[in-house]
Amino acid sequence: MRKNRILCWNVNGIRAVHRKGFKNWLITEKPDILCLQETKAIRKQFPTDIMNLKGYQTYFSEADRKGYSGVAMYTKIKPEKVKKGFGIDEFDQEGRILIADYVDFVLFNIYFPNGKRSPERLQFKMDFYDSFLEYINELKDNGRNIVVCGDLNTAHKEIDIARPKENEKISGFLPEERAWVDKFLSQGYVDTFREFNKNSDQYSWWSYRTKARERNVGWRLDYFFVNKEFMDHVESSYILSDVMGSDHAPIGLDLIWND
Repeated sequence: MRKNRILCWNVNGIRAVHRKGFKNWLITEKPDILCLQETKAIRKQFPTDIMNLKGYQTYFSEADRKGYSGVAMYTKIKPEKVKKGFGIDEFDQEGRILIADYVDFVLFNIYFPNGKRSPERLQFKMDFYDSFLEYINELKDNGRNIVVCGDLNTAHKEIDIARPKENEKISGFLPEERAWVDKFLSQGYVDTFREFNKNSDQYSWWSYRTKARERNVGWRLDYFFVNKEFMDHVESSYILSDVMGSDHAPIGLDLIWND
């Protein structure tokens, strides 16, 4: 039996999390694949000691705007190919997307937009969601297995947020955002974490401003999704809530293969 471990983390700045022990954490955890979001750096700004870690190949998608967005991937398994977007300039220029083809599945590492800034950014977020779903549905309809990880920037259900009533008019928990997640799942995808953990108070993001993490007043914004047909390969899905360094906690997905 073969196993693969994928970890995913919104680091809220790769240089900041590097100063807080990121390299030692990665070496200790030894994931087969690590997907990062919100790196806030172009490739040459990554600390040199984590650019060429033994055993890992690295891939980056950078925003045109400096110090903004950005995703990266460390992988022990060489993908067949890696793409940096959906082929839609308004989305791709923000450096939010890496798509890695691993033959057995296509892995999407995505930092989904935040809609809090303005009505225009909320619409941008919803348009991004729709373009993403159209893209992955085409792959799924062609027989590909799909793994999606990243910061969705939406808490799906009341169980996924500490204070649902107070936030029902805030982007990240708006009815239309939550309805889109319903639509997404209804088209043949699974929120893997909830297949293994039905408990409340399970969050992946806490505001820095109010020391919310100490009180566990959080939101579950970070997800691993797979298509239903791929669930047979999912052994576990979890949140590494004790890992510090960012306002997000890493999340993990363990896959199994019968060789």
